[in-house]
Amino acid sequence: MLVSMVVAAPPVIGVLALQGDVQEHLVSLAKCDVTARPIRRPEELEELDGIVIPGGESTTISKLLVNFELLEPLKAKIKAGFPAYGSCAGMILLAETVLDGREDQEQLGGLAVTVRRNAFGRQIDSFETDLDLAGESVHAVFIRAPWVEAVSEGVEVLATVPVTAEAGDAAGRIVAVRQGNVLATAFHPELTGDERVHRLFVDMVRGLTGSEEK
Repeated sequence: MLVSMVVAAPPVIGVLALQGDVQEHLVSLAKCDVTARPIRRPEELEELDGIVIPGGESTTISKLLVNFELLEPLKAKIKAGFPAYGSCAGMILLAETVLDGREDQEQLGGLAVTVRRNAFGRQIDSFETDLDLAGESVHAVFIRAPWVEAVSEGVEVLATVPVTAEAGDAAGRIVAVRQGNVLATAFHPELTGDERVHRLFVDMVRGLTGSEEK
């Protein structure tokens, strides 16, 4: 007797394609056996199982979210439990409170944290280091990155900057967090070719959708 087996379709994960390193995230997600697509219109949100908010310039992305009429529908979906991952500028946009940001900057929310914008300094202060991310060593690239100044109850700290003499004021600062279905990193995993952070997010999405790898 033949037994048919139904294999769930891979989850569909969008990358907010308004500004920033969109293509790099699409490539990283493709390596995780999901359907990845750029997102620019509100109606496209309904086709997704999760979304990535890329690095770039947080104030620019904020303005474009408003201009493309994406801010309110995306904010509502995240509040309702829609999985979201933000890297660098994406972390800033997902935070509830931002220090050193513009007064007119809009927030998507989803993370009960306070972040400091451009905390690591200017572009010339960009650097790389190895982090312990939830028990695994990950090489991290920081470019005009934020850090997390404070977390509220319910926020899981996944990584901090190693305490070394070279780290200076950045030593011990929080650079990766998770709260429920929202994940954020101050660094850019899409630039290193190491897709483990993206796989962590994909696993979060799969946990909600029930999708399984073929």
